[in-house]
Amino acid sequence: MVSKERGLAANGLFLLFLIFPILFTKVECNDNLRVAYEWKQIDFNYPSEEQRQQAIDSKEFIAANVIPLGLEVYRSRLFVTLPRWKGGVPASLAYLDLNDNTTKSPRLTPFPSWQAHRLSSDDPPEIVSPFRIRADKCGRLWVLDTGVADILGNTTVLRPTTLLVYDLHNDNLLRRFPFTSGLTKQDTFFANIAVEDGDCMDTFVYCGDLGASGLVVYSWKQQDAWRVNHNYFHPDPLAGNYSIDGISFQWDDGLFGLAISKQQPDGYATLYFHPLSSTMEFSVSTMILRNKTKATSNDIYKEFKILGSRGPNAQAGASFLDQLTGVLFYALPNLNAVACWKTSNRAYTIKSQGRVYMSSTEMVFPNDIKVDDQDRLWVLSDRLHKYMYAELDSNDVNFRILTAHVQEAIENTACDTKTKPLPDIINRLGDILRPTQTSPSSAPSLQSFGIYSLILSLVLGTRFMATM
Repeated sequence: MVSKERGLAANGLFLLFLIFPILFTKVECNDNLRVAYEWKQIDFNYPSEEQRQQAIDSKEFIAANVIPLGLEVYRSRLFVTLPRWKGGVPASLAYLDLNDNTTKSPRLTPFPSWQAHRLSSDDPPEIVSPFRIRADKCGRLWVLDTGVADILGNTTVLRPTTLLVYDLHNDNLLRRFPFTSGLTKQDTFFANIAVEDGDCMDTFVYCGDLGASGLVVYSWKQQDAWRVNHNYFHPDPLAGNYSIDGISFQWDDGLFGLAISKQQPDGYATLYFHPLSSTMEFSVSTMILRNKTKATSNDIYKEFKILGSRGPNAQAGASFLDQLTGVLFYALPNLNAVACWKTSNRAYTIKSQGRVYMSSTEMVFPNDIKVDDQDRLWVLSDRLHKYMYAELDSNDVNFRILTAHVQEAIENTACDTKTKPLPDIINRLGDILRPTQTSPSSAPSLQSFGIYSLILSLVLGTRFMATM
């Protein structure tokens, strides 16, 4: 009997080592995203080559200083933000035509026009320096403009932080809402935005202040805004160390990742959020945030929830929730990866999260994530750390935009929404480990069931309880 059990264990362990590489290659890895666009340096569609050369000669356009940061997709246009980190950025918001397949490195067209980005000594441009943008289902483009130019050099505040809203049907400016002193603080820097557009006439916008760790809520209907404060918006001092592609640095950025769920039957949604320098995820109902009285009261802290941790070195940047599948996507710049979590899963643990894509070449510093109305996932990576602390190589591809259908992106990850049977190889493993005889003399021992449970636990990440 002992020798039989030893043989059983040997067979099981042999199969375990045999199938481990196969299973983990299939379950842990996906990497279905493909590179749709890539650039060594960003270029623009000038009215003429002469004007382009004039801009270069006058240093109005310095290609080495232009870096894409945020993206958005609406119909046939893919929008990209190009903040004025340094001088020589001729336009800070532009787009490319998704229907143009002639090149993977297209020149960008300023949005809504060249004139909207003109710097002059007389008057600041219409758009100064936005970091992130959002197109809603109502055909509006929300642009959160920091109003700051030459951020890494001679920092110049050209105008206060402003929320600009454009009509994407004709590119006209619909509304301009500057943030007053009551909405900002000394260290304010707004870098991300989320839009709750269940009702086009009663839309709410959430703006993350990573510099002063706060949230500004804007109401389209009321044309009013209010600031929300909470301890969960602040950075974790133990999560401020970053090491990417051989470059190490420290950041203490607060509230950054913002993602809105689908509205529930009660008319409200859930805002999922996290500080940049943190490995934790949090949430709060928009029922609280949309009520100015509640949102600014001292008792608001009771309404916020801690979801859990992403684990060591898993500081998350931009995030986006696909409302069709309920999957939350988020960038992991420290790991050069994009991960996901099913919001229908009550547990927010390392085990319940999936890795969508990881690459030390194509995904170096993923900086923005969106899902368009065709349920396609889009990710922009831009080597921001190297741009800020070293120097980009103009002979190398520095910026990429990757894409895949959401279902392809999450297939065979912890976020897969399709129920699948156990792989055939697991069933065969069970046949070998579990004897088919049912007589008392040949019944499997607890030891053999323990081996079987252990192997399945290791392979599937699930504990199986044997029953006699």
